[in-house]
Amino acid sequence: MAPADPNNPTQQRDEASLKVPSKDPKKKDDKKDEDLSDEDLALKQQLELYVGRVQDSDPGVQKLALESMRQEIRTSTSSMTSVPKPLKFLRPHYGTLKTFYETMKDSDLKKYLADILSVLALTMSAEGERESLKYRLLGSEGDIGSWGHEYVRNLAGEIAQEYAKRQGEDAPIDDLMDLVQQIVAFHMKHNAEPEAVDLLMEVEDLDLLIEHVDSTNFKRTCLYLTSSAKYLPGPDDILVLDIAYMIYLKFEEYPRALQIALFLDNLGYVRQLFTTCDDVLQKRQFCYILARHGVAFVLDVDIVADDSERELMQDIINNMKLTEGYLTLARDIEVMEPKSPEDIYKAHLLDGRASAGASVDSARQNLAATFVNAYVNAGFGQDKLMTVPSEASSGASSGNWLFKNKEHGKISAAASLGMILLWDVDSGLALIDKYFHSNDNHVIAGALLGVGIVNSGIKNDCDPALALLGDYLDREDPLIRIGAIMGLGVAYAGTQNEVVRHKLTPILGDAKAPLDVIAFTAISLGLVYVGSCNEDIAQAIIFALMERSESELGEPLMRFLPLGLGLLYLGKQENVEATAEVSKTFNEKIKKYCDMTLLSCAYAGTGNVLKVQNLLGHCAQHLDKGENHQGPAVLGIAMVAMAEELGLEMAIRSLEHLLQYGEQNIRRAVPLALGLLCVSNPKINVMDTLSRLSHDQDTEVAMAAIISLGLIGAGTNNARIAGMLRNLSSYYYKDASLLFCVRIAQGLVHLGKGLLTLNPYHSDRFLLSPMALAGIVTLLHACLDMKAIILGKYHYVLYFLVLAMQPRMLMTVDENLKPLSVPARVGQAVDVVGQAGRPKTITGFQTHSTPVLLAAGDRAELASEKYIPVSPILEGFVILKDNPEYRDDH
Repeated sequence: MAPADPNNPTQQRDEASLKVPSKDPKKKDDKKDEDLSDEDLALKQQLELYVGRVQDSDPGVQKLALESMRQEIRTSTSSMTSVPKPLKFLRPHYGTLKTFYETMKDSDLKKYLADILSVLALTMSAEGERESLKYRLLGSEGDIGSWGHEYVRNLAGEIAQEYAKRQGEDAPIDDLMDLVQQIVAFHMKHNAEPEAVDLLMEVEDLDLLIEHVDSTNFKRTCLYLTSSAKYLPGPDDILVLDIAYMIYLKFEEYPRALQIALFLDNLGYVRQLFTTCDDVLQKRQFCYILARHGVAFVLDVDIVADDSERELMQDIINNMKLTEGYLTLARDIEVMEPKSPEDIYKAHLLDGRASAGASVDSARQNLAATFVNAYVNAGFGQDKLMTVPSEASSGASSGNWLFKNKEHGKISAAASLGMILLWDVDSGLALIDKYFHSNDNHVIAGALLGVGIVNSGIKNDCDPALALLGDYLDREDPLIRIGAIMGLGVAYAGTQNEVVRHKLTPILGDAKAPLDVIAFTAISLGLVYVGSCNEDIAQAIIFALMERSESELGEPLMRFLPLGLGLLYLGKQENVEATAEVSKTFNEKIKKYCDMTLLSCAYAGTGNVLKVQNLLGHCAQHLDKGENHQGPAVLGIAMVAMAEELGLEMAIRSLEHLLQYGEQNIRRAVPLALGLLCVSNPKINVMDTLSRLSHDQDTEVAMAAIISLGLIGAGTNNARIAGMLRNLSSYYYKDASLLFCVRIAQGLVHLGKGLLTLNPYHSDRFLLSPMALAGIVTLLHACLDMKAIILGKYHYVLYFLVLAMQPRMLMTVDENLKPLSVPARVGQAVDVVGQAGRPKTITGFQTHSTPVLLAAGDRAELASEKYIPVSPILEGFVILKDNPEYRDDH
């Protein structure tokens, strides 16, 4: 071993303690040496010689020995599994060198030795000692990267611990930050962006990142930032996204920056992007992204100076172009042919007994057919029931179907016209107009709702919906009022329209208004001001809740009041707290229900694990009869956990447990929660669970499961679900209520002949459209009491789904916004966060020419180099520009 200095007793003691205690130390050493190969043995002796030389009294010899040791350590390569040889052989001398270091006088040599000790500490220092960092700070200011990657990573870990400790003691951290600068620069240079980001998160200084990213690694860095934001507790997540936004802005990746601005719900950022970006095509693309997200954004002269250009862009944001694009897609896929409900039921595929009973004209069956017809032909502008051109000019035949529906059935029948002409405001209003002259109040109410549906998601400068519906708000007949109120809610969802607010808020305080009118008013206000945290409306709904009598609080429609209140805070997290406090003062009957609804809405789409635990806690209690707050708690679990895949899978498992151990009212809500988690995304395991529940003894559970089968298959034409529903229709052919649910589900599965989706997530599952989620959640809350609402006389709440309907397409357009067909690859999206190199982002792809349909979890990329997409995310409308570097091979 190293020559011991007889005058230094501590050194000898140290050496002895480092050796493995054994009967005869000498023998053990010999045996060790025999295993080594010749060159290893030579290296070992060489290093031991250096250790001896380092302790020489002559500085020249010391310096040489340190140089040689340093050389050995740096040039050694190690495999993944073993410690590098020089470090292995120097381990026994770590203590020796440490003690010697303490005795040295301050000099460059001392710093040199500190560097080497810092590297040795990598394998030697005890847990939590942070010696590697200690000697690093004492050592020379040299380049740390030259000691290798593993060393830098180890240092980064120790810095994080040291930082936390110093923060606790309020000690200065400047020396650490210098080191952090070096490490981050090293990581960014060596494609280890995630590690650089992690270190900066630990030392709470992400701003450093902006100077260190360059054009080669900013995309990977931002991808990691945006993906990790989902798992960070607030307010850190907002901070991380802000940094990502700054980086995208710095490298002029504007469409990505826009998505982050929308995620943060920061319209100031959106404005900033419009003003900083000077490329007209990119601005038009922004408009398409805003339209898809449903943001009511008004362009002014500062943003776009040119009048005609501004008008064009505002039209895109107002979704005026949506119907045109959707019909282009339909023509391309050749599904323009209208379908009748019979085409969907496919009764001929079933055995005799069920189809025999189906020929009878019952009001309930006709009502179901109305909805199926509306869902299947949604947006196509023609069908076989409502828009049939009449033989004579009397217009008799289109009225025929309307009058095959009983009283309140006519509301849904007239409104279905709005769904068929979805997004096509001009033709829609012209066709619905004739129903306004009817002398049947049901038909007028339906026409009013139809006007709202046609305008869903479309913003128009002359506000036709407001002009038409505003006059009907104060009619005597509650049905007409509900039609107008719900119509306004659907037409102006998410627009925060002041006029609508002034018209609707007084109804909440109207003592003479019946409960159902008040309930729909609350929902409509919640939809128009979704996620706005508007105090005035919150106050109005709270007073309306407090003024209800005991008997009214037990009514099924009562649940819409807390829900309307919750929608105001959709996804706004802690902003709900003041209102939640007020809700604790409500009547016992509704207090908890209100609490659960507010909590679940406020944290919807945030993936907040603590809130999921809280909601699960409420579901675990066994209650007395008459308590109904567990339903919204179960839905809440799904609303919060739908934010990212991992939480989603975990929520599905938790819901399975609730099915086994939960009370009846929980079991009724579980299928609905599953439907929300996988909306328009038919996962096999969820499909099987719902299929099992659709035969449950409890009819409420069975109905919920059947509706949810429709939701998870919505717009997918999924053959397996369609088959299940056909079998259910023959299984339940005697039970009118269940059969009605089966029909509705069949209509949903074939939504828009398979061209539409209800999924509120878009843009690579990054953005959540608040209107879409609000529409689905409203329907699900109504489904918590199927018998009274959906199967009662309020079946038109099924039309709230229109808020979530969007074409699931990729439509490529040229610079003049005319459709342009290019080959595109569509495949399963692959998560490439933190992967090295340029991994493929899709797998198992097929090549089609656009426009193409995208299923849940699909991603598209262009298959030709001829065009460059203006937006990096190929979904919805994407503008292509010519690639200047493209050369045709021919």
